[in-house]
Amino acid sequence: MLSPDPWLNLKRRHFLQSTACGLGGMALNSLLARDGLAESTSLNAVNPLAVKSPHFKPRAKNVIFIFMSGGPSQMDLFDPKPELQKLHGQPVPESFLKGIQDALIKSTAQVMASPRKFKKYGDSGLDFSDNLPHLGTCADDLCMIRTVQTDVSNHHPAQMLMNSGSTMFDRPSMGSWVTYGLGSESENLPGYVVLLSNSGKGVDGGSSLWTNGILPSTYRGVTFRSRGEAILYLSNPQGVSPEMQQDRINAIRDLNAMRYDQVGDPEIGSRIAAYELAYRMQTAAPDLLDFSDESKSTLNMYGIDNETTNWFGSNALLARRMIERGVRFVQLYHSTWDDHSNLDKNLKTNCDMTDQPSAALIKDLKQRGLLEDTLVIWGGEFGRTPMTEVRRGSSPGREGRDHHPFSFTMLMAGGGVKAGTVIGKTDELGFYPVEQPVHLHNLHATILHQLGFDHTKLVVKHKGLDYRLTGVEGEVLDMLLA
Repeated sequence: MLSPDPWLNLKRRHFLQSTACGLGGMALNSLLARDGLAESTSLNAVNPLAVKSPHFKPRAKNVIFIFMSGGPSQMDLFDPKPELQKLHGQPVPESFLKGIQDALIKSTAQVMASPRKFKKYGDSGLDFSDNLPHLGTCADDLCMIRTVQTDVSNHHPAQMLMNSGSTMFDRPSMGSWVTYGLGSESENLPGYVVLLSNSGKGVDGGSSLWTNGILPSTYRGVTFRSRGEAILYLSNPQGVSPEMQQDRINAIRDLNAMRYDQVGDPEIGSRIAAYELAYRMQTAAPDLLDFSDESKSTLNMYGIDNETTNWFGSNALLARRMIERGVRFVQLYHSTWDDHSNLDKNLKTNCDMTDQPSAALIKDLKQRGLLEDTLVIWGGEFGRTPMTEVRRGSSPGREGRDHHPFSFTMLMAGGGVKAGTVIGKTDELGFYPVEQPVHLHNLHATILHQLGFDHTKLVVKHKGLDYRLTGVEGEVLDMLLA
């Protein structure tokens, strides 16, 4: 018996013919919303990591930040100072210490020459010590900034300042700001991933360095492991099938949607997205860690087959694989370069672990055509002094250096920065900048600029105030840009 409603009498073929445009429009809108090109008012379509457009055309789409926690010694790695050889063992000239408001730097300190040998690399002639022979081969792709300045000389606040632009605990990290502003092109992995090294000493700032702060929790850095389970507790418990897990996710989603209808809290959208992303990652993460599709030459280049470089090399290779899969911001942490004593020995240990993989990452990105769109950053929270560390003694062969915020070296590659060049010049001892100082806030402003942002407009309002990565400071440094 036919229904009195003619729409209920339609055959399937007739239904599809008469509604094809409507179905096509729904599908198109779904795809556009997923890619950040259309807005959706439905909670079911909310995706806090949907791709968003920057303020203007970017030079870089992704960031890999190799953070060397503890403060690598710039005059033992990048900034050779012949004057230190002449003054070695003598008191630091008073003119350098006059007016310094830093409790860690003592007037009784003696000048300490670098025991390392330096060599110029590439057509650009950038200087690298014999501890960094692999990074030296990347000289013509690197921008070496010798005059970076920061405001504090204690590890935790300095690391927070480098990573979030502030020493306050509630401020989002750089990776959080970038994913907040751009979203992520990966559907099955987080937009912001953190990879920790195996040096066994931990990072002073810990998870406060990759926090979302006042931003929604979706933008927090997610720590991955390079072996075993990529993320602890990601896999299903024994006896829970994928179908059961999907039913559970659907039920949680429905409950969250009901709660959203009651209170309208946008954090609920983040919660729904987090559950669904975790479900998708159960398949994507194991595939990410499977290097069987990488060539032997690639594995050798990263040092995967070498016990010394295996861990950091695995992290560096994972960083490339994540960028290929659309992850927006990847951060590699290696601790610690805090060498108050035994600097020469400890420096070699850390360089042996990280030099080859860091260079491999840059070369691999370049040969795959990814370096042009990926900004690679290498550096710590501050540098080291040109004098010995007086608090720990100065036994010959066991000397160290103290913290130095006034001028230190960072490296950048790709993403439209000026390659094969040195920015800035320090005085004859490497104490202060004498040309082109680069304050940290200006560096942050320049990084955001390369990603297509006016740093003064990438803002989130919190408790009536506008917050941004660069605070109330920051200028884009054209001298860094190609």
